[in-house]
Amino acid sequence: MTVIDVRTPGEFASGHLPDALNIPLDELRTALPALRDAAGRTDLLVVCASGTRSAQACGTLAEQGVTATTLTGGTTEWARLGHPLDTPARGRAVWAMERQVRFTAGSVVLTGLVAGQRWNAARWISAGIAGGLVFSAVTNTCGMAQVLSRLPHNRSDAGALEATLAALRARTENPA
Repeated sequence: MTVIDVRTPGEFASGHLPDALNIPLDELRTALPALRDAAGRTDLLVVCASGTRSAQACGTLAEQGVTATTLTGGTTEWARLGHPLDTPARGRAVWAMERQVRFTAGSVVLTGLVAGQRWNAARWISAGIAGGLVFSAVTNTCGMAQVLSRLPHNRSDAGALEATLAALRARTENPA
């Protein structure tokens, strides 16, 4: 079985399933040919922090004819059950995306409310975030997470995806 972690590189570095490969969700389509080849040789298990992004990734893969399974509960549940998480020796300490979203949304809402004490129109900032959170819950998507995933601390280093895809090919061509 090959484990694919679709979280951001920063989240991956904070702890991942042993032997997992990091292919961030926003780079999944680029990795499709390698994932299709891998799925033809071994089972794919797709992982994220909670299971939401990995389920989305499995849906995208299924649309392309690639069979994969998601880990229900993600790395959070995996760790809660006492299973080990690997961290690189020089891993970056980055908050999970859900935590980054909560912090950002809360900060913007608070700023809008405080600024609204002086400038009434600033309250619309808070209303906009509230509407976005409701939309996010109803559609099970998160535009704020998509924006935050593009920040430098959440991005892959140059060449990281190519190295990961090379490792994926090597593992599935020569399984241990």
